[in-house]
Amino acid sequence: MNAAAALTGALAVAIALIVAASLVARELRAAREQAARGRALDIAALFAPGIAAVTEHPRALLAWQPLAETARKLHPEAFGELDRAAGGTFPFTRAQLEAAHSQWTADWLAWEHAHDNEFKLKAAAAEADVSASGGSPMARARFDAVEREKLDQYQRRYSEYVRVAKALQALIH
Repeated sequence: MNAAAALTGALAVAIALIVAASLVARELRAAREQAARGRALDIAALFAPGIAAVTEHPRALLAWQPLAETARKLHPEAFGELDRAAGGTFPFTRAQLEAAHSQWTADWLAWEHAHDNEFKLKAAAAEADVSASGGSPMARARFDAVEREKLDQYQRRYSEYVRVAKALQALIH
C-alpha cells in the first residue's frame, strides 16, 4: 500500500505542477497581451498630436509620416492592432494623405487669389501715384518696387508649394 500511496502522492504532485504551470503560462500570456495593448495605446497617444497637426496643416505630414513608418517597423504587432481598430493604416490612411495633398493645393489656390488681389490694389495705387506725379522717377520706382515685391513673394511661395506638393504626393505612392 505504501507504493500505491507514493504513486498517488506523486500523481497528485504532478497534477498540481501541471495546473500551476498552466496558470503561470496563462498569466504570462495575459501579461504579454496587456503589455501589447499598452504599447498600442502608447503609440496611439504618441500620434494624437500629429493627427491633429495634419488636420490643421497638411505640411505636417512631412514630419509625422516618416516617424509613423519608422515606428511601424519597430512595432509591427502594435501597428497591426491599431490598423485593425482604426479600420485602415494608422495613423494616416491613404485617404488622409490624399486629402492633405488636396488641402495643400486648395490653400495654395486661395493664397494665390488673395495675393493677386492684394497686389492689384497696390499696383493701382502706385500707378495712380505715377499719374498724379506726372511720371516722377520716385513714383515710378515705387511702382516698380511693388511689381518686384509681387513677383518675389509669388516665386518664394510657389517654390514652397511645389516642394511640399511633390513631397506629399510621394507619401501617397
